[in-house]
Amino acid sequence: MFRYLSKRQWILIIAAILILIAGYFILPVSIPLILALLTAMFLNPAIRWLQFRFKMNRKISVTVVFLIFLLITSLVGTYFVTRAVTHVVNFAENAPSYVNQLNTKFTEWESDMDRFTEDLPADFVAEVKDGFKSNLELLSTKVKQYFELDKIASAAAKVPEYLVSLLVYLIALFLFMLELPRLKAMSYNHLTKETAEKVKFMNARLSYVVLGFLKAQFLVSIIIFVVSLIGLLYITPDVAIIMSIIIWLVDFIPIIGSIVILGPWAVYMLLAGDTVMGIQLSVLAIILLAIRRTVEPKVMGRHIGLSPLATLIAMYLGLQLIGIIGFILGPLLVIAFNSAKEAGIINWNFKV
Repeated sequence: MFRYLSKRQWILIIAAILILIAGYFILPVSIPLILALLTAMFLNPAIRWLQFRFKMNRKISVTVVFLIFLLITSLVGTYFVTRAVTHVVNFAENAPSYVNQLNTKFTEWESDMDRFTEDLPADFVAEVKDGFKSNLELLSTKVKQYFELDKIASAAAKVPEYLVSLLVYLIALFLFMLELPRLKAMSYNHLTKETAEKVKFMNARLSYVVLGFLKAQFLVSIIIFVVSLIGLLYITPDVAIIMSIIIWLVDFIPIIGSIVILGPWAVYMLLAGDTVMGIQLSVLAIILLAIRRTVEPKVMGRHIGLSPLATLIAMYLGLQLIGIIGFILGPLLVIAFNSAKEAGIINWNFKV
């Protein structure tokens, strides 16, 4: 197989390997810059529309789009962050009472179990009780550990680091928005005319697929968030906002989805004796799962062009190799590879 590869193809393969190795070490510390570049590419159509619609130069149109983006994200972010912090503080204050409720419920179960297990072997009954008790003690210990003052203080100490990353993201976003045409032109200057045409085709195809996927994924996530918020406002208004945000974020994980939050929550409420709320949460989990499973295959097939199996493998390998950013980059690399094949940049026609 390898003897059919030309010198140019060998150079491309070695360059790709070196880029992947460099990316393995650089990508984890470059997340703000990567997000800024992706956001700039996402906002670039709006910039171009302003340029052609109102005859603006690029600096003015970039400034307008950037200020609108900054205003919207600031308003939405401020609202959700303040509500989220309030709910987290309330949950941290009430967490010990939740554990006490479980302890009380366990005491009731013990008395009931003594009546229903009179004819069962004493060793079996003791082992079941010890299992319940050890798991409950473990849960109590974990909850107390997560909400210790030093843990909260360490999380608060990282706020300046997050602010620096946010500042770098915003500055890089504005500069990327200004420099996108020049960066594209510079990249084409290092290519032959034939290769440049192939790369342009690949970029057009990749942009169409990626932007289509992002739009579709955003639409699906908005549907999940709205349904979660409406359902939780009816079920438990006190924590509806924060739990809807958590469900919305977790729902991006394939296979698992929102069930990983609503499932244990529903089980806890059933065990705590609140049967109505437990059933309501279970119904909401089923509804969200049905929405995701109904819409997701159409999104994958129409906007990505990958099979669900290829998408899952790419997401899993990316997640295992370089963390959460690889979860996003995995499918994008597969899409880029397919686009390069369609453009003729990569010739993959071989037989063993």
